[in-house]
Parts: sequence; C-alpha cells; structure tokens
Amino acid sequence: MTAAKRWRTVLSYKTMYLMVLPGLVYYALFHYLPMSGLLIAFKDYSPLDGFKGIFTAPWIGMENFDKFFGSYYFSKILFNTIIISALKIAFGFPAPILLALLINEVTHSAFKRFVQTVSYLPHFLSWVVVAGILQLLLSPSFGIVNDWIAALGLERISFLGSNEYFRSALVASSMWKEVGWASIIYLAAIAGINPELYEAAQMDGASRFRQAIGITLPSIRNIISVIFILNVGHLLDAGFEQVFLLYSPQVYQVADIIDTYVYREGLLRINYSFAAAVGLFKSVVAFVLIMAANRLARKLEAETLW
Repeated sequence: MTAAKRWRTVLSYKTMYLMVLPGLVYYALFHYLPMSGLLIAFKDYSPLDGFKGIFTAPWIGMENFDKFFGSYYFSKILFNTIIISALKIAFGFPAPILLALLINEVTHSAFKRFVQTVSYLPHFLSWVVVAGILQLLLSPSFGIVNDWIAALGLERISFLGSNEYFRSALVASSMWKEVGWASIIYLAAIAGINPELYEAAQMDGASRFRQAIGITLPSIRNIISVIFILNVGHLLDAGFEQVFLLYSPQVYQVADIIDTYVYREGLLRINYSFAAAVGLFKSVVAFVLIMAANRLARKLEAETLW
C-alpha cells in the first residue's frame, strides 16, 4: 500500500481514528514514555540528579539485579507473591464464571437486577474503605465476626494479625470486592448465545444444569481462555493496595510481596535504581508468563490473545 493510499484510508475513517486517539495519547504519555526511566535499573542513579540523571548517572550493569537475587528477601517475597496470586486465581477466577451462570438462571427480572447491583457495588469502593470495613469486622476485640466466634464458645481469632489466616482474609476480601464486576464480561458473552440452542436442548429433555454445562460453558469458552491468559500474566501482581493497607509487621513473613518491597526500597529508602531493577524483573517475568500461557492456549486450541 502506497503512502498516498494509506492516508486516503485514514481520512476515510477519520472519525474512528479520532476516537482511538485519546487512548493512544494516554498510553504514549503514561506507559511508553516512562519506559525511558528503566535505564536507572542499570545505573547508580541519585534522585538529586533529577531527570537528566537518568542518562548521565554512571553505568553499573547488572549490579542491582545481582543484589536483589542474592538478597535475603528475594526468595521470601517471590514465594509470598506467587502464593497469594495463585490463591486469588484458583478461587477468584472461577468465582465470577459461577456467579454469571447463576445470575443467568434467574428468571425474575427485578431480583436479577438487584443481585447484579449488589454484587457490582463493592468494586467501586476503594481499598482504603474496604480495609477499614475489614478491620472493623475482623477485629479480635470488637469485630462482629469474632463476636459470633466467641458466642459459639470458641477462641477469638486475629485474622489480620495471624500468619495462619492473613492470606485467607486477603483472598476472601478480594473475591468479595471483584467477583460481581468480573462477572459482567461473562454475562455479556452469555447474552450472545443463540437461544435456539437452549430451545433444542429443552426439547431433548435437558435440565437447566445440563444446559449450563453443555451449552453455556462451551459457548463462553473463548472468553474464559482470554481472561485466564491475562490473569496468568498478572501472577506477580498480588495486589499492592490491598496488602499494603491490611498487612502489619506481625504478618510480614506471609504478606510481604514484591510490590511492598519495591515501595520500601524505592520510596522509603530512596533507592530508586534498586527498586527499578526489582520492578523490571517483575515485568519481564510477567511477559514470559503471558507468552507461555498464550502458547499453551494455542496448543489446546483455545482462544488466544494473538
């Protein structure tokens, strides 16, 4: 295609290109341009040098990465990050699919809208608000959950201050907050299924459960595959805001993750180069994971990202 023909094509679809332009500008300014700052991961950067220090700071190569890999914290924070993320995927990934299937079976429209609204609302609460609610509910001294436990004659539990229960509280609160919002995309996919498939199944005597297993799930298989690939790519994103607002020194052993470690090193200790190196390591691993998950999906003949 010649340059003149290409520009004629652009002009003929100028309205659509103008709609895309804000998104392109956003990603260019806030995602691609900041990538120049990754240089400090390989340099001895000082914040006093300002923006020009990104390019003028002395080059130290892989020293920051060697320091991180040899650190006492490396294995601990990597293990914690993977465990928390894996638990969120194991329990949080199928939950919105199940919720979408259940909502789809509701025939009373008013009740259906009520359930959808109630399940969506927690998504719009910030983690600051959710953390405050959890601390009130789970407090070992005055929390309503521990009041119920005590009423049963059992010992009160410090859910957010115990290594045994902290991860469970993280996963449960994350599911409560996001399950309704995550189900929207599955409900949209279910709405696009040909209703004649259900009518034919009913004529064959299939129950609602058999219709869900034999028609609904296979029909949304592609969107499930794509969402799973994206979730695998975020395996090292254990949820900084949630963990940061809920953890304490008592549970560092099971709650300290890569993002909280980057926060301490980068912002509290002003060690920008080292923090950038840790963040870059996390991004590279995420890229490898999403590539592997996409390739696996292709081998299984499921829907892929590319």
